[in-house]
Amino acid sequence: MKVELEYVELVSSLPFDVVVEAFESATGSVEGPAYRQAVAAANTTAEFEANIRKQESTSGFMRFLTLDHGAWINKFEGGTAKARMYTIGNPLIARTMLRHEIAAGLNVPVRVVLFEDGEKKTRLGYHLPSSLMAAYGNADVQKACAALDAKLERLAKTAMGVD
Repeated sequence: MKVELEYVELVSSLPFDVVVEAFESATGSVEGPAYRQAVAAANTTAEFEANIRKQESTSGFMRFLTLDHGAWINKFEGGTAKARMYTIGNPLIARTMLRHEIAAGLNVPVRVVLFEDGEKKTRLGYHLPSSLMAAYGNADVQKACAALDAKLERLAKTAMGVD
């Protein structure tokens, strides 16, 4: 099955480091053992939800993984690249899709790339979740994805300083 993906990219004249700070401030972090600990500490759905909510920041997303592509590119390829890839999500959001289609777990959490282009503009890009999930042909998943699309757009605009 083939699916047409929609790539969204925002551009800002804000410095890369300013956008990174805004993005990371708006997303909580469960990198390392924090996520496993939050899940393990819960014995009920209510406890799980409470533990997850403690990890959220203002966007309702949390970082599961941050890869600093710029760091290794600069070290081994030379140059001054600035690029980070984030895997972000929230299991409370993911469950709105996974309860209808467990295979949707392939695409949640989502990935976001932040990078500085050759003109020193900061770019934030991601594949629109609803386009990633279109392969399942599930109306309930698509409805949940519409909410995720909007939430991701709000985070991107906030981080990029775009109205």
